[in-house]
Amino acid sequence: MLFLYNLLLVFVSQIVKLLAFFSPKMKLFVEGRKTVFQSLAGKINAKDQTIWFHAASLGEFEQGLPVMEKIKVQFPSHKIVVTFFSPSGYEVRKNNTIADVTVYLPLDTKSNAKQFLKLVHPDFVFFIKYEYWPNCLNELKNLEIKTYLISGIFRENQAFFKWYGGFYRNALKTFDFFFVQNESSQKLLQSLGYQNIKVSGDTRFDRVVSILERDCTLDFIENFKNNTTTIVIGSSWPKDESILVDYINKTKEKVKFIIAPHNIKREQILELKKSIIKKTILFSEKSNIDLSLFDVLVVDTIGILTKIYSYADIAYVGGGFGNPGVHNILEPATFGIPIVVGPNYSHFAEATALVNMNGCVSVRNQNELNDAFSNLIANDGIRHEKGHICATFVQMNKGATEVILNHIKNY
Repeated sequence: MLFLYNLLLVFVSQIVKLLAFFSPKMKLFVEGRKTVFQSLAGKINAKDQTIWFHAASLGEFEQGLPVMEKIKVQFPSHKIVVTFFSPSGYEVRKNNTIADVTVYLPLDTKSNAKQFLKLVHPDFVFFIKYEYWPNCLNELKNLEIKTYLISGIFRENQAFFKWYGGFYRNALKTFDFFFVQNESSQKLLQSLGYQNIKVSGDTRFDRVVSILERDCTLDFIENFKNNTTTIVIGSSWPKDESILVDYINKTKEKVKFIIAPHNIKREQILELKKSIIKKTILFSEKSNIDLSLFDVLVVDTIGILTKIYSYADIAYVGGGFGNPGVHNILEPATFGIPIVVGPNYSHFAEATALVNMNGCVSVRNQNELNDAFSNLIANDGIRHEKGHICATFVQMNKGATEVILNHIKNY
Protein backbone atom coordinates (compact mmCIF):
# COMPACT_ATOMS: atom_id res chain seq x y z
CA MET A 1 0.00 0.00 0.00
CA LEU A 2 2.86 2.40 0.77
CA PHE A 3 4.22 1.69 -2.71
CA LEU A 4 0.91 2.72 -4.28
CA TYR A 5 0.80 5.81 -2.07
CA ASN A 6 4.27 6.88 -3.24
CA LEU A 7 3.32 6.18 -6.84
CA LEU A 8 0.22 8.32 -6.44
CA LEU A 9 2.35 11.15 -5.02
CA VAL A 10 4.45 11.19 -8.21
CA PHE A 11 1.26 11.53 -10.24
CA VAL A 12 -0.17 14.23 -7.94
CA SER A 13 3.06 16.25 -8.04
CA GLN A 14 2.76 16.50 -11.82
CA ILE A 15 -0.95 17.28 -11.79
CA VAL A 16 -0.60 20.19 -9.35
CA LYS A 17 2.12 21.70 -11.56
CA LEU A 18 -0.33 21.59 -14.45
CA LEU A 19 -3.16 23.03 -12.36
CA ALA A 20 -0.89 25.88 -11.28
CA PHE A 21 -1.24 27.37 -14.76
CA PHE A 22 -4.99 27.77 -14.23
CA SER A 23 -5.45 28.24 -10.48
CA PRO A 24 -3.85 31.04 -8.41
CA LYS A 25 -4.19 28.88 -5.30
CA MET A 26 -2.43 25.94 -6.94
CA LYS A 27 0.27 28.30 -8.17
CA LEU A 28 0.93 29.38 -4.58
CA PHE A 29 0.90 25.70 -3.55
CA VAL A 30 3.60 24.84 -6.10
CA GLU A 31 5.71 28.01 -6.04
CA GLY A 32 5.74 28.21 -2.25
CA ARG A 33 7.30 24.77 -1.94
CA LYS A 34 10.22 25.51 -4.25
CA THR A 35 12.23 27.38 -1.62
CA VAL A 36 11.36 25.38 1.51
CA PHE A 37 14.68 23.59 1.90
CA GLN A 38 16.64 26.73 1.05
CA SER A 39 14.73 28.68 3.72
CA LEU A 40 15.28 25.98 6.34
CA ALA A 41 19.00 25.72 5.56
CA GLY A 42 19.37 29.48 5.88
CA LYS A 43 17.54 29.79 9.21
CA ILE A 44 18.42 26.59 11.08
CA ASN A 45 21.92 25.29 11.72
CA ALA A 46 23.06 21.93 13.04
CA LYS A 47 23.48 23.22 16.61
CA ASP A 48 19.99 24.70 16.88
CA GLN A 49 17.36 22.99 19.01
CA THR A 50 13.96 23.05 17.35
CA ILE A 51 10.32 22.19 17.93
CA TRP A 52 8.07 21.66 14.92
CA PHE A 53 4.34 22.37 14.65
CA HIS A 54 2.34 21.35 11.59
CA ALA A 55 -1.02 22.94 10.72
CA ALA A 56 -3.11 22.02 7.71
CA SER A 57 -4.42 25.56 7.32
CA LEU A 58 -5.33 28.75 9.14
CA GLY A 59 -7.86 27.22 11.53
CA GLU A 60 -5.42 24.62 12.76
CA PHE A 61 -2.70 27.26 13.23
CA GLU A 62 -5.03 29.31 15.42
CA GLN A 63 -5.93 26.12 17.27
CA GLY A 64 -2.31 25.34 17.99
CA LEU A 65 -1.26 28.89 18.83
CA PRO A 66 -1.87 28.67 22.62
CA VAL A 67 0.40 25.62 22.77
CA MET A 68 3.05 27.34 20.65
CA GLU A 69 3.03 30.34 22.98
CA LYS A 70 3.43 28.20 26.11
CA ILE A 71 6.08 26.00 24.47
CA LYS A 72 8.06 29.10 23.53
CA VAL A 73 8.08 30.12 27.21
CA GLN A 74 8.91 26.63 28.46
CA PHE A 75 11.66 26.05 25.89
CA PRO A 76 13.10 29.55 25.25
CA SER A 77 16.31 28.29 23.65
CA HIS A 78 14.46 26.26 21.00
CA LYS A 79 13.52 27.59 17.59
CA ILE A 80 9.87 27.14 16.61
CA VAL A 81 9.23 25.81 13.11
CA VAL A 82 5.69 26.03 11.70
CA THR A 83 4.59 24.33 8.50
CA PHE A 84 1.36 24.67 6.54
CA PHE A 85 -0.13 22.41 3.91
CA SER A 86 -2.59 24.93 2.48
CA PRO A 87 -1.88 28.31 0.87
CA SER A 88 -4.93 29.74 2.65
CA GLY A 89 -3.10 29.19 5.93
CA TYR A 90 0.45 29.98 4.88
CA GLU A 91 -0.31 33.19 2.98
CA VAL A 92 -2.21 34.68 5.93
CA ARG A 93 0.22 33.65 8.68
CA LYS A 94 3.60 33.46 6.92
CA ASN A 95 4.74 36.54 8.84
CA ASN A 96 3.52 35.39 12.26
CA THR A 97 5.66 36.40 15.24
CA ILE A 98 5.50 33.13 17.20
CA ALA A 99 7.62 31.03 14.82
CA ASP A 100 11.27 31.44 13.94
CA VAL A 101 10.66 29.72 10.61
CA THR A 102 7.35 29.38 8.72
CA VAL A 103 7.27 27.34 5.51
CA TYR A 104 5.08 25.04 3.47
CA LEU A 105 5.25 21.34 4.27
CA PRO A 106 6.89 19.66 1.24
CA LEU A 107 4.94 16.95 -0.54
CA ASP A 108 5.14 13.74 1.47
CA THR A 109 7.70 11.80 -0.55
CA LYS A 110 10.34 9.69 1.20
CA SER A 111 13.18 11.90 0.00
CA ASN A 112 11.37 15.10 1.02
CA ALA A 113 10.62 13.70 4.47
CA LYS A 114 14.25 12.71 5.02
CA GLN A 115 15.62 16.04 3.81
CA PHE A 116 13.08 18.08 5.77
CA LEU A 117 13.78 16.29 9.05
CA LYS A 118 17.53 16.39 8.50
CA LEU A 119 17.33 20.18 8.20
CA VAL A 120 14.84 20.75 11.02
CA HIS A 121 16.02 17.93 13.38
CA PRO A 122 13.23 18.67 15.92
CA ASP A 123 13.22 17.49 19.54
CA PHE A 124 9.40 17.47 19.59
CA VAL A 125 6.76 17.49 16.87
CA PHE A 126 3.12 18.55 17.19
CA PHE A 127 0.52 17.78 14.55
CA ILE A 128 -2.58 19.91 15.11
CA LYS A 129 -6.01 18.24 14.94
CA TYR A 130 -5.33 16.01 11.94
CA GLU A 131 -3.22 15.38 8.81
CA TYR A 132 -1.34 12.12 8.76
CA TRP A 133 1.50 12.01 6.24
CA PRO A 134 2.85 8.43 6.17
CA ASN A 135 6.40 9.03 4.89
CA CYS A 136 6.96 11.93 7.24
CA LEU A 137 5.52 10.04 10.22
CA ASN A 138 7.54 6.91 9.41
CA GLU A 139 10.73 8.95 9.29
CA LEU A 140 9.89 10.56 12.63
CA LYS A 141 9.45 7.08 14.07
CA ASN A 142 12.74 5.88 12.59
CA LEU A 143 14.54 8.86 14.10
CA GLU A 144 12.79 8.31 17.47
CA ILE A 145 11.54 11.90 17.56
CA LYS A 146 8.67 12.42 20.00
CA THR A 147 5.51 13.14 18.03
CA TYR A 148 2.21 14.34 19.46
CA LEU A 149 -1.27 14.92 18.09
CA ILE A 150 -2.97 17.87 19.81
CA SER A 151 -6.68 18.75 19.71
CA GLY A 152 -7.20 15.50 17.83
CA ILE A 153 -10.67 14.57 16.68
CA PHE A 154 -11.77 11.15 15.41
CA ARG A 155 -15.09 9.96 13.94
CA GLU A 156 -16.46 6.51 13.15
CA ASN A 157 -16.66 7.22 9.42
CA GLN A 158 -12.90 7.83 9.11
CA ALA A 159 -10.80 5.27 7.25
CA PHE A 160 -8.90 4.34 10.45
CA PHE A 161 -11.99 2.51 11.68
CA LYS A 162 -12.97 0.73 8.45
CA TRP A 163 -11.98 -2.78 7.39
CA TYR A 164 -9.87 -1.34 4.57
CA GLY A 165 -8.08 1.19 6.78
CA GLY A 166 -4.93 -0.75 7.68
CA PHE A 167 -2.67 1.65 5.80
CA TYR A 168 -4.14 4.61 7.64
CA ARG A 169 -4.02 2.83 11.00
CA ASN A 170 -0.30 2.28 10.53
CA ALA A 171 0.18 6.05 10.44
CA LEU A 172 -1.27 6.31 13.96
CA LYS A 173 1.41 3.99 15.35
CA THR A 174 4.03 6.68 14.92
CA PHE A 175 2.48 9.01 17.54
CA ASP A 176 3.90 8.92 21.05
CA PHE A 177 0.77 10.45 22.52
CA PHE A 178 -2.71 11.60 21.48
CA PHE A 179 -4.38 14.63 23.06
CA VAL A 180 -7.97 14.43 21.87
CA GLN A 181 -10.91 16.77 22.15
CA ASN A 182 -13.55 14.41 23.49
CA GLU A 183 -14.30 11.00 24.98
CA SER A 184 -15.74 9.62 21.74
CA SER A 185 -12.36 10.18 20.05
CA GLN A 186 -10.64 8.46 22.96
CA LYS A 187 -12.95 5.45 22.73
CA LEU A 188 -12.40 5.12 19.01
CA LEU A 189 -8.63 5.06 19.49
CA GLN A 190 -8.99 2.61 22.36
CA SER A 191 -10.95 0.32 20.03
CA LEU A 192 -7.75 0.09 17.98
CA GLY A 193 -5.73 -0.83 21.06
CA TYR A 194 -4.26 2.57 21.95
CA GLN A 195 -3.93 3.64 25.57
CA ASN A 196 -1.51 6.55 25.12
CA ILE A 197 -4.41 9.01 25.02
CA LYS A 198 -5.66 11.87 27.13
CA VAL A 199 -8.87 13.85 26.73
CA SER A 200 -7.47 17.37 26.90
CA GLY A 201 -10.27 19.26 25.20
CA ASP A 202 -9.88 21.72 22.37
CA THR A 203 -7.09 24.31 22.51
CA ARG A 204 -9.26 26.67 20.46
CA PHE A 205 -11.06 27.56 23.69
CA ASP A 206 -7.76 28.73 25.18
CA ARG A 207 -7.10 30.67 22.03
CA VAL A 208 -10.39 32.57 22.12
CA VAL A 209 -10.25 33.16 25.88
CA SER A 210 -6.88 34.87 25.41
CA ILE A 211 -8.56 37.32 23.03
CA LEU A 212 -10.29 38.90 26.02
CA GLU A 213 -6.90 39.96 27.36
CA ARG A 214 -6.04 41.92 24.21
CA ASP A 215 -6.93 45.39 23.08
CA CYS A 216 -9.71 44.92 20.51
CA THR A 217 -10.32 48.65 19.99
CA LEU A 218 -11.10 49.74 16.43
CA ASP A 219 -11.93 53.43 16.32
CA PHE A 220 -13.57 53.25 12.92
CA ILE A 221 -15.97 50.55 14.15
CA GLU A 222 -16.93 52.71 17.14
CA ASN A 223 -17.61 55.54 14.72
CA PHE A 224 -19.72 53.32 12.46
CA LYS A 225 -21.65 51.69 15.32
CA ASN A 226 -22.49 55.03 16.94
CA ASN A 227 -24.22 53.35 19.92
CA THR A 228 -26.61 51.52 17.60
CA THR A 229 -27.54 47.83 17.86
CA THR A 230 -25.15 46.08 15.47
CA ILE A 231 -25.24 42.67 13.80
CA VAL A 232 -21.82 41.38 12.74
CA ILE A 233 -21.91 38.85 9.89
CA GLY A 234 -18.66 36.90 9.84
CA SER A 235 -17.20 34.55 7.21
CA SER A 236 -20.32 34.71 5.03
CA TRP A 237 -20.72 32.86 1.75
CA PRO A 238 -23.08 33.77 -1.13
CA LYS A 239 -25.70 31.28 0.14
CA ASP A 240 -25.70 33.07 3.50
CA GLU A 241 -25.67 36.50 1.89
CA SER A 242 -28.70 35.84 -0.30
CA ILE A 243 -31.03 35.67 2.71
CA LEU A 244 -29.05 38.13 4.82
CA VAL A 245 -29.26 40.84 2.16
CA ASP A 246 -33.00 40.27 1.87
CA TYR A 247 -33.33 40.89 5.61
CA ILE A 248 -31.01 43.91 5.55
CA ASN A 249 -32.93 45.50 2.68
CA LYS A 250 -36.39 44.94 4.20
CA THR A 251 -35.97 45.34 7.96
CA LYS A 252 -37.47 48.41 9.61
CA GLU A 253 -35.49 47.85 12.83
CA LYS A 254 -32.99 50.48 13.91
CA VAL A 255 -29.93 48.29 13.45
CA LYS A 256 -26.58 48.40 11.67
CA PHE A 257 -24.75 45.59 9.88
CA ILE A 258 -21.08 44.75 9.46
CA ILE A 259 -20.41 42.07 6.84
CA ALA A 260 -17.01 40.34 6.69
CA PRO A 261 -17.30 37.86 3.78
CA HIS A 262 -15.19 34.71 3.65
CA ASN A 263 -14.11 35.56 0.13
CA ILE A 264 -12.93 39.13 -0.47
CA LYS A 265 -12.39 38.97 -4.23
CA ARG A 266 -13.03 42.42 -5.63
CA GLU A 267 -15.80 41.41 -8.04
CA GLN A 268 -17.73 39.51 -5.34
CA ILE A 269 -17.41 42.37 -2.86
CA LEU A 270 -18.72 44.88 -5.41
CA GLU A 271 -21.59 42.56 -6.31
CA LEU A 272 -22.49 42.24 -2.63
CA LYS A 273 -22.42 46.01 -2.14
CA LYS A 274 -24.56 46.51 -5.24
CA SER A 275 -27.22 44.12 -3.88
CA ILE A 276 -27.73 46.19 -0.71
CA ILE A 277 -30.12 49.12 -1.07
CA LYS A 278 -29.29 50.71 2.29
CA LYS A 279 -26.42 53.15 2.66
CA THR A 280 -23.33 50.94 2.37
CA ILE A 281 -19.58 51.55 2.49
CA LEU A 282 -16.56 49.30 2.07
CA PHE A 283 -13.70 49.14 4.57
CA SER A 284 -11.37 50.18 1.73
CA GLU A 285 -13.43 53.35 1.16
CA LYS A 286 -13.55 54.55 4.77
CA SER A 287 -10.73 57.16 4.79
CA ASN A 288 -11.85 60.63 5.93
CA ILE A 289 -15.53 59.65 5.90
CA ASP A 290 -18.00 59.82 8.78
CA LEU A 291 -18.96 56.14 9.03
CA SER A 292 -21.81 56.89 11.44
CA LEU A 293 -23.83 58.03 8.41
CA PHE A 294 -23.89 54.50 6.95
CA ASP A 295 -26.12 51.49 7.69
CA VAL A 296 -23.88 48.73 6.36
CA LEU A 297 -20.10 48.29 6.44
CA VAL A 298 -18.59 45.61 4.19
CA VAL A 299 -15.13 44.53 5.38
CA ASP A 300 -13.05 43.82 2.26
CA THR A 301 -9.89 42.92 4.17
CA ILE A 302 -8.72 40.10 6.44
CA GLY A 303 -7.33 39.87 9.94
CA ILE A 304 -9.70 42.10 11.92
CA LEU A 305 -12.89 40.03 12.23
CA THR A 306 -12.05 38.91 15.77
CA LYS A 307 -11.80 42.52 16.96
CA ILE A 308 -14.97 43.42 15.08
CA TYR A 309 -16.91 40.70 16.94
CA SER A 310 -16.17 42.56 20.19
CA TYR A 311 -18.52 45.33 18.97
CA ALA A 312 -21.36 43.00 18.01
CA ASP A 313 -24.72 42.83 19.76
CA ILE A 314 -25.65 39.82 17.63
CA ALA A 315 -23.39 37.66 15.45
CA TYR A 316 -24.21 35.65 12.36
CA VAL A 317 -21.47 33.13 11.51
CA GLY A 318 -21.49 32.01 7.89
CA GLY A 319 -20.97 28.69 6.15
CA GLY A 320 -24.01 26.93 7.59
CA PHE A 321 -25.92 26.91 4.31
CA GLY A 322 -23.13 25.04 2.52
CA ASN A 323 -20.69 22.20 3.05
CA PRO A 324 -18.78 21.30 5.14
CA GLY A 325 -20.70 23.78 7.29
CA VAL A 326 -20.53 26.66 9.71
CA HIS A 327 -17.28 28.52 10.43
CA ASN A 328 -15.74 29.17 13.85
CA ILE A 329 -18.39 30.32 16.34
CA LEU A 330 -16.05 30.45 19.34
CA GLU A 331 -14.70 33.94 18.60
CA PRO A 332 -18.08 35.68 18.92
CA ALA A 333 -19.04 33.32 21.75
CA THR A 334 -16.12 34.38 23.91
CA PHE A 335 -17.41 37.97 23.84
CA GLY A 336 -20.78 36.85 25.20
CA ILE A 337 -22.72 37.44 21.99
CA PRO A 338 -25.81 35.47 20.86
CA ILE A 339 -25.07 33.67 17.59
CA VAL A 340 -27.17 32.76 14.56
CA VAL A 341 -26.02 30.09 12.06
CA GLY A 342 -27.38 28.13 9.12
CA PRO A 343 -28.61 24.52 9.30
CA ASN A 344 -25.31 22.71 8.58
CA TYR A 345 -23.49 22.66 11.90
CA SER A 346 -23.66 19.04 13.12
CA HIS A 347 -20.01 18.28 12.23
CA PHE A 348 -18.84 20.94 14.69
CA ALA A 349 -19.05 19.96 18.34
CA GLU A 350 -19.02 23.49 19.74
CA ALA A 351 -21.81 24.63 17.41
CA THR A 352 -23.88 21.56 18.25
CA ALA A 353 -23.38 22.13 21.96
CA LEU A 354 -24.34 25.81 21.82
CA VAL A 355 -27.43 25.12 19.71
CA ASN A 356 -28.50 22.50 22.26
CA MET A 357 -27.82 24.96 25.09
CA ASN A 358 -29.83 27.71 23.33
CA GLY A 359 -26.90 30.09 23.11
CA CYS A 360 -26.84 29.69 19.34
CA VAL A 361 -29.86 29.76 17.01
CA SER A 362 -29.88 27.64 13.85
CA VAL A 363 -32.08 28.83 10.97
CA ARG A 364 -33.11 26.89 7.89
CA ASN A 365 -34.65 29.55 5.68
CA GLN A 366 -35.50 33.23 5.20
CA ASN A 367 -38.47 33.25 7.55
CA GLU A 368 -36.52 31.65 10.39
CA LEU A 369 -33.65 34.11 9.92
CA ASN A 370 -36.07 37.04 9.99
CA ASP A 371 -37.70 35.75 13.19
CA ALA A 372 -34.35 35.04 14.89
CA PHE A 373 -32.95 38.51 14.20
CA SER A 374 -36.20 40.29 15.07
CA ASN A 375 -36.50 38.38 18.35
CA LEU A 376 -32.92 39.12 19.38
CA ILE A 377 -33.14 42.80 18.42
CA ALA A 378 -36.43 43.37 20.25
CA ASN A 379 -35.64 41.47 23.46
CA ASP A 380 -32.63 42.62 25.45
CA GLY A 381 -33.21 39.92 28.05
CA ILE A 382 -33.14 37.06 25.54
CA ARG A 383 -30.11 38.56 23.82
CA HIS A 384 -28.17 38.85 27.08
CA GLU A 385 -29.20 35.38 28.26
CA LYS A 386 -28.02 33.70 25.07
CA GLY A 387 -24.82 35.73 25.13
CA HIS A 388 -24.18 34.66 28.72
CA ILE A 389 -24.64 31.01 27.73
CA CYS A 390 -22.05 31.42 24.96
CA ALA A 391 -19.45 33.14 27.18
CA THR A 392 -19.92 30.61 30.00
CA PHE A 393 -19.55 27.72 27.56
CA VAL A 394 -16.18 29.03 26.39
CA GLN A 395 -14.93 29.63 29.93
CA MET A 396 -16.01 26.15 31.08
CA ASN A 397 -14.07 24.46 28.29
CA LYS A 398 -10.72 26.24 28.53
CA GLY A 399 -7.61 24.53 29.89
CA ALA A 400 -6.55 22.11 27.14
CA THR A 401 -3.18 23.83 26.73
CA GLU A 402 -2.26 23.29 30.38
CA VAL A 403 -3.17 19.60 30.15
CA ILE A 404 -0.81 19.20 27.19
CA LEU A 405 2.03 21.19 28.75
CA ASN A 406 1.77 19.41 32.10
CA HIS A 407 2.07 16.05 30.37
CA ILE A 408 5.12 17.10 28.39
CA LYS A 409 6.79 18.48 31.54
CA ASN A 410 6.40 15.16 33.29
CA TYR A 411 7.03 12.83 30.38
